[in-house]
Amino acid sequence: MEVPVYNNAGDVVGTTELNEAVFGLPYNEGLVHQAIVRYLANQRIGTVDTLRRGEVSGGGKKPWKQKGTGHARQGTTRAPHYRGGGVVFGPHPRDYRQAMPVKMRRRALSCALSQRVRENGIRVLDTLTVERPRTKQVVELLEKHGAPRGALLITPEIDRNVYLSARNIPGATTTFVDQLNVYEVVNHPVIMLPIDAVRRLEQKLAATG
Repeated sequence: MEVPVYNNAGDVVGTTELNEAVFGLPYNEGLVHQAIVRYLANQRIGTVDTLRRGEVSGGGKKPWKQKGTGHARQGTTRAPHYRGGGVVFGPHPRDYRQAMPVKMRRRALSCALSQRVRENGIRVLDTLTVERPRTKQVVELLEKHGAPRGALLITPEIDRNVYLSARNIPGATTTFVDQLNVYEVVNHPVIMLPIDAVRRLEQKLAATG
């Protein structure tokens, strides 16, 4: 599978081969959906907590005597129907994390990348570097490649200059190969990455099976 290679000016400067085992897989909607659900679930912290009636301070004294007042009998003012009382069936700390085999995660990522290739949503660049943090340079790059509303920029490794240059651009997201996930690929119709990042992705995902 051959795709064009672009320079920063948006001109075609050559072609490169993409590994069919990574960028040529059929789209498996169920697998991709499962990977996205897992990713979103694992982002949840799960620290929200509410107090049960036994955890609310106070309320140890009976508000009025059992009989003779005309009121319904009450044993505490910390019951759920009182203001300031406990919460019924409220949320409590829990772990939302979901497990998924590594091979399935990598397969899902390959399926998502393959779909982007079929939709012409992947732009392979000869290089993706910024000498110093400069937002204007990344904005011009996105405009010249037909992605003025942002794109997913993938670098081979952590690139602080690229990150600082793109973080203020609405719709633009930066990541590196080892941190790439299915959710980001599906959420960005345009993906831009240099040839070095393509080769690292192929090395990481080709042996998925």
